[in-house]
Amino acid sequence: MSDPHGHSHGHSHATGLADHRGRLAVVLGITAVVLVVEVVGALVSGSLALLADAGHMLTDVAGLSLALVAAVLAQRPATASRTWGYHRAEVLGAAAQAAVLLAVGVFILVEGVRRLFDPPEVTPGVIVLFGAIGLLGNVVGLLVLAGGRSANLNMRAAFLEVVNDALGSVAVLVSAAVIALTGWLRADALASLVIGVLIVPRTLRLLRETVDVLLESTPKGLDLDRVRERILRLPHVHDVHDLHASQVATGLPVLTAHVVVDDSCFHDGHLGAMLDELQGCIDSDFNVEHSTIQFESAGHAAHENPSHA
Repeated sequence: MSDPHGHSHGHSHATGLADHRGRLAVVLGITAVVLVVEVVGALVSGSLALLADAGHMLTDVAGLSLALVAAVLAQRPATASRTWGYHRAEVLGAAAQAAVLLAVGVFILVEGVRRLFDPPEVTPGVIVLFGAIGLLGNVVGLLVLAGGRSANLNMRAAFLEVVNDALGSVAVLVSAAVIALTGWLRADALASLVIGVLIVPRTLRLLRETVDVLLESTPKGLDLDRVRERILRLPHVHDVHDLHASQVATGLPVLTAHVVVDDSCFHDGHLGAMLDELQGCIDSDFNVEHSTIQFESAGHAAHENPSHA
C-alpha cells in the first residue's frame, strides 16, 4: 500500500509529448509535392535511382501521415478505459513507419542488384533537374523538423525518413553526374543500392527501439540493480521486490516496487514522509518521475505470490 498523506503525487503524463502536429503537417505537404515531382522525373528519365527515391517518398507520405495521426491521438486526454490516454500511439506510429521503410529498403536493394546486370538507358539531365528539386524539398523538411527531432520516437522516425530522403537525393545527383560525364549507366543502379543501404540499418535500429517499448523492456540507461541498491540504503527499508520498470512512450518511464519496511512504520505516522523521500530519490537519481510504491511489513512476505520476485 502507498500511504495517503498531504503531499501531491499527481503526474501530468505529458513529459516528452510536446505538440508537433504543425511541423509534421508542413513536412507532409512538402514531401507529397516532391513525390509527385520525382515520379514524373523518373518516368521521363527512366532512372531507377530517381524512382527509388520517389518510392521512398511514397513511404514517407504514408509514414508522415501515420506520424501526424499518432501526434493527434497522443494529445487526447486519458480516460477510465485508457488511463494513459493515447501516448503509446507515437510508438505504434514509429513502428509502422519502420516496418514500411524496411520493406522499401529491401525492394530497392533487390531491384538495384538486378539493374546492375541489365542497366537501362537513362537521361542524366532530367535526373539532375528532378533530383535537385527533391533535395531542396528535403532540406526544407529537415529545417522544419530539426527543432523537434529528439522529442519522441514518432518525431525521430519522421526526421529519419527525411534524412534518408536527402541522402537519397544526393545519391541521385551523383549518379546523374557520373552518367553525364562517363556514360556509365550502372551508376544509376549503384545509387539506388546506396539509398537502400542507407535505409535498412537505421530502420532496423528504430524498429528495435519501438519493439523494446512495446515489449515493456526496461528503459535504456535505467539500471534496476542500482535502483534496488539505492532504495535499500534508505532508513527502515529491509527489502525490495516486484521491482519493474517500463516505458509508456518516449520520455515517460514508469517504475513500480514493493518495499518492505519496519513494522513500526505503519504505526508511528512517518510512512508518508518515507514515500516522499523514496519517490523523490527515484526521480532525482534516476529521472523517473512516475513511480508507484507499495509498502509492506516483513510478515507480509508469507502472503506474496510465489511468482513475485
